[in-house]
Amino acid sequence: METKKSSTKPAFLFREQPRQMPARIPLALRRDGDWGELYGQFDHAQARHQAGRCLDCGNPYCAWKCPLHNYIPQWLEMAREGRLEEAATLCHETNPLPEICGRVCPQDRLCEGSCTLNDGFGAVTIGAVEKYIVDAALAQGWRPDLSAVVATGRRVAVIGAGPAGLSCADRLVRAGVAATVFDRYEAIGGLLHFGIPSFKLDKTVLRTRHKILEQMGVEFRLGIEVGRDVSMDALLDEFDAVFLGLGSYRYTDGGLPGQDLGNVLPALPFLVHNGRIVHGGDADPAGRPIAGWEDHVALPDLRGQRVVVLGGGDTGMDCVRSAVRLGAARVSCVYRRDEANMPGSAREVANAREEGVEFLFNRQPLALVGEERVRGVRVADTVLGEPDARGRRNAQVVAGSESVLAADVVIIAFGFQPDPPRWLDGLGIGLQGDGRIEVGAPRSGCASRVRAPEPAHPVRLPYQTAHPRIFAGGDAVRGADLVVTAAFEGREAAASIVELLRG
Repeated sequence: METKKSSTKPAFLFREQPRQMPARIPLALRRDGDWGELYGQFDHAQARHQAGRCLDCGNPYCAWKCPLHNYIPQWLEMAREGRLEEAATLCHETNPLPEICGRVCPQDRLCEGSCTLNDGFGAVTIGAVEKYIVDAALAQGWRPDLSAVVATGRRVAVIGAGPAGLSCADRLVRAGVAATVFDRYEAIGGLLHFGIPSFKLDKTVLRTRHKILEQMGVEFRLGIEVGRDVSMDALLDEFDAVFLGLGSYRYTDGGLPGQDLGNVLPALPFLVHNGRIVHGGDADPAGRPIAGWEDHVALPDLRGQRVVVLGGGDTGMDCVRSAVRLGAARVSCVYRRDEANMPGSAREVANAREEGVEFLFNRQPLALVGEERVRGVRVADTVLGEPDARGRRNAQVVAGSESVLAADVVIIAFGFQPDPPRWLDGLGIGLQGDGRIEVGAPRSGCASRVRAPEPAHPVRLPYQTAHPRIFAGGDAVRGADLVVTAAFEGREAAASIVELLRG
């Protein structure tokens, strides 16, 4: 690997070198059930060329749009110069999970969508280069350097091994605070492991990150459920502080008539259940119910079936693309607004469409029809009306436009809400009306995507609950959101915990 600085970068390399993504798995293999990561890996030359397209803008819009405010132009230049270990170190300065975000972040909505070159020349392939930097550096033996860390003797319990919890644990051990992570499941990652399909995130990536965190000093107690195997009181007795990275697992069903029919599946249990089977495991080897699907209903065989997915977010895209790989004869996605207003990544929509998914826009689901099993979805056409409180235009049903879409299986992917556990009762922790945990407001200058909790509590540290030794972050605080925003909140909560423990 080259270690010295290379020749001067051409000023207009972005004109000579077009935007290029890594090679993808052929379409025929995807339709034939290949669950491997869709995008391959850059080699060294490809990564250097793509990184060299960066203009190094004086005001890097890419970094500002990233919730973590990554030092994107700087590590792109290091990659171009072949300074791989330095680039990996800089990636980790802001992002505890860079190789994961490089794979699952909707870059087209964040950093790449704000790239100056995105207007006509094609954005720099930031996510693919980030993935290359970290994967290649780890393969060469690079590891985070904690040799200068001084142990404080303080200990923190982290509940939840999802992106918020893992990020919090990473930052704590870097500050000399011992972190012990508890999770009810047998592997780290939360929905990264059990909810995101392997064609977006190969699970070997999570196993590697698990080993790295253990080498950094993080202790994992997996298969341990707080409230069942250990009490919150016991954790507060044993540890100096506790971080809650509980996620957001309760699905929004929409209240549709007929949703109790056979072959109507909530999105998250469908993905979790299928993910376990794809990787050769049981539905739940610990014998515990999957969140949101307490009855352990077996997955129907999708081969040759007509599958309709309701919802247009990233989870909906995971469902339709999984159904394709499971052999469905026809897969449709029903969304009540138009394509421009879809919340999901445009790149994921394009991949789904290429794989044969049919998109039915401006259709409002009204009911599921059938006798014992679902046979169709009654929908109505919609037009977009005035914007709602979040600025999104409301979908309004067109009178007399109802029709029925034939369906053998329906997957509901309307989103998720926090489901606060009962053991929070009695701790004095405040909750929003929708179950989100109330915490102190983020620091000023934090990522623009991070909304302040309502109401803000200026007397609390950022992400500190009403209980002074309990902090929270991620989807349990903001509602279902992106992996990168959960990583941001875990990182920021760790900074507040360190501040508290230092007095």
